[in-house]
Amino acid sequence: MQNTPTLQRSTELTKVLDFLEEIGIPVLEKTLTDTFLPGLALGPNCIYVDFEQLLYPGDLLHEAGHLAVATPDERKLAGTEAQSTDWPSGGEEIGAILWSYAAAVHLNLPLDFVFHNNGYKNGSEMLISNFEQGNYIGLPFLEWAGLCLSVTRAEQEGEKPFPFMLHWIRR
Repeated sequence: MQNTPTLQRSTELTKVLDFLEEIGIPVLEKTLTDTFLPGLALGPNCIYVDFEQLLYPGDLLHEAGHLAVATPDERKLAGTEAQSTDWPSGGEEIGAILWSYAAAVHLNLPLDFVFHNNGYKNGSEMLISNFEQGNYIGLPFLEWAGLCLSVTRAEQEGEKPFPFMLHWIRR
């Protein structure tokens, strides 16, 4: 993403856009109407953003988390008529939340940049508190998907534990 005409390119937003490009999740600028999150929509293997409507740039990481934890086939169908009405599952939703936490840590972003007070059904403070205490709701799903390792498995395999990610996108 080269330009953000109306939204000031903050350091945080720049970090997020560069990171998503680096891991292979394109962010494409597009005029959007009637979206669940202001200025954001998922598309096939991409995120559409309308910078004129985007209120919370940290929401980009959560939406990226949905694509990242989805299977390759689910990613291709994201935002299309062929997308399952059951997607994302509850496990994938929790996985996307935890993935966005790992991304925030990786990018050294304040947690309230992603988990802002106007999101997460008024549960952002609870999520931040749990994550800061090492209570990683959704970790079994991310580990099962091959994206990261719990402390026990990381020790067994000589790897770093979550929030370190082995892979940012499910294969």
